[in-house]
Amino acid sequence: MSITAEEKARVMKEFGTKEGDTGSPEVQVAILSSRIATLTEHFKTHKKDNHGRRGLLKMVAQRRKLLDYLRGKEEARYQDLIKKLGLRR
Repeated sequence: MSITAEEKARVMKEFGTKEGDTGSPEVQVAILSSRIATLTEHFKTHKKDNHGRRGLLKMVAQRRKLLDYLRGKEEARYQDLIKKLGLRR
């Protein structure tokens, strides 16, 4: 499951540091969070989709790695991001 181009553009505009920013950790985490939310809804109706579940777990691990990187670089940006996204920790 992927997100639409409009959703991705909205996320990039909201979390990007400049116009067209797709590489900053904030944007990458926000896009992954949107994709994770979409897949979570998918699994509510398709409980036996184990191949898709593996992809979801890989996305969650990638998001965790990016968050750990951001936390090590700048704690303030990390705290701001998890507050905006409503993530735990």
